[in-house]
Amino acid sequence: MTDSRPLIMVSNDDGVHAPGLRHLIDSVKEFGDVIAVAPDAPRSGQASAITVDTPLRITEHDDIDGAKVYSVNGTPVDCVKLGLHAIMPRKPDLMLSGVNHGSNSGNSVIYSGTMGVAMEACMVGVPAVGFSLLHHSIAADFTHTTPYIIDIVRAVLQKGLPADVCLNVNIPAKCVPLGIKVVRAARGYWTEEYKEYSDPAGRPFYMLTGHFHNEEPDNDATDEYWLARKYVSVVPVRPDQTDTAAISTVREILCL
Repeated sequence: MTDSRPLIMVSNDDGVHAPGLRHLIDSVKEFGDVIAVAPDAPRSGQASAITVDTPLRITEHDDIDGAKVYSVNGTPVDCVKLGLHAIMPRKPDLMLSGVNHGSNSGNSVIYSGTMGVAMEACMVGVPAVGFSLLHHSIAADFTHTTPYIIDIVRAVLQKGLPADVCLNVNIPAKCVPLGIKVVRAARGYWTEEYKEYSDPAGRPFYMLTGHFHNEEPDNDATDEYWLARKYVSVVPVRPDQTDTAAISTVREILCL
């Protein structure tokens, strides 16, 4: 590790052994020194959750393409917090998350551990990008993500990002992307459906299912629109969710 090379921190929510993590490390290793701190097991859907009632432990793993690799028995955001506190030799120049196995477009950013990583880094002043491939399989082919990861990382290292903004990058799967679009997240919602099962004792339990309902499928200003047309989407995201434009309206509602 040297101060003359950028220091890149990498994490994810699919776990330290996920192929997407290895692919991300391999894609960016030429840009600087890479240290990965990832959950010890899959932690999808953890958003920005943190562990408050369980001791956290760090385990060192074999290097990946020259990158130091560690796991933490906690959430993706635990990995960022503890990694910055106890592993990273200095504040990283860039935080990367992914490559996630599955989409984080639309309102999935609210639930995403992948983007929880990026937003946590963003809040402490580290430029951050979350990458996701629209394919949930552990055997997904990440080949066509590589040039977009390289181009985005190179640009962010060279030019930085706006203050308090991180990037949510989604990449279509099973195709060669046609290009890249910087857009906003599509408005929509998940149909919260649960499938009922029975355990060996006959007691019912439930597993979350459902699908994303896009309320504006024909709006070309959104990520879902372009992903459906084989383009990579980039959505600038702000961890600060304050709606400043609504403050005066809420004051009126509350007669203040």
